This record gives sequence, structure tokens and C-alpha cells, in this order.
Amino acid sequence: MRFLLLLLLILPLSAPEADDSVWALWREGKAILMMRHTLAPGTGDPAGFVLEDCSTQRNLSSEGKQQAERWGQLLRDKYSADITVYSSQWCRCLDTARLMQLATPEVLPALNSFFAGRGDGDKQTQALLQQFATAQTAQPTVLVTHQVNFTALTGIFPRSGEAAIIALPLTQPAAVLARIASP
Repeated sequence: MRFLLLLLLILPLSAPEADDSVWALWREGKAILMMRHTLAPGTGDPAGFVLEDCSTQRNLSSEGKQQAERWGQLLRDKYSADITVYSSQWCRCLDTARLMQLATPEVLPALNSFFAGRGDGDKQTQALLQQFATAQTAQPTVLVTHQVNFTALTGIFPRSGEAAIIALPLTQPAAVLARIASP
């Protein structure tokens, strides 16, 4: 079992690149875009972590801020009208979402990290599945979350700022239509 888990972490699971047909599904609300927050060096959070205090958290680097801005430009290039943005409550996710300048992010606790016992991965994943159990959203939707949440839903271990376009209704494992590296 440990070998299989290690193998899953080392070998990337393949998914096609996002072509026009996959982007069309996202624009039509028939798929969502889930992304890991952009670059925030380190792992987990420092001792003394307080959710409401960004100074106690691992935060975006200058490169992470630039990645978020580039993501915003890419998504505006793909769709010029309203986009719904949901985010974890962690500052690195909220900052990623805000710096994309797509919409005011809505906090969705199901996207909060459950790394190192901070949350309940099974309950949060189930809440996310219920939230997106419909075959279509009203408009294109972006979810900004953490590696553990992304991996729990997709089986993919994403790099910072990596995203996936996922078919709706959301399932586990998710139907990943495309992976997108940070622009």
C-alpha cells in the first residue's frame, strides 16, 4: 500500500491539455476549474497558525503573486463575462483568488486545508461533492484550494498554481478533462 501511494505521488497522472472544447465546457458551466493556490514556499503552516491572522500563515511569494495575476489574465482571455470564484479561508488561497481579479472570492470551507489534521478530509470532500452535484453551474466557476483537497478529489498531486478542468456533476474520483500548468 505504501509503495502504491509513493508511486502515485511520484508519477504524474496524465490528463490531456485544455483544448478549445474543454474550455467551452468550462465557459458553459458544464465543468469547473479547480486550482491549487499559487506559489507559497514551504509545507503546511508554521507553529502558531491562526486562520484569521495572515502573519501566522505560509503566504504567497512574489512569484506566487505574479502567477495569480497571470492566471487572472488567462481566464479573462478565455471568458470575458462574470466568473464565480470560491476559495479556501487560508490567506494564500484568498490572495490567489483576489490577485486573479475575476470576482470577489466567496469563502467555501470545504476548500480549507485538512493537512496535518487541520480539518476533516472526508467530510470536506463530501461537502464539495454535494455543492457541485449538479450537471451545470450558472457561470464559469473557479475553486482555489490546497494540494490535499485537490489530491483527495482528483488523485493528482498538483504543483503550486496548477489547475484541472473537471466535469460536472462532480464525482470521486473526479472526471478530469484537462490539467493546466501555472501560466
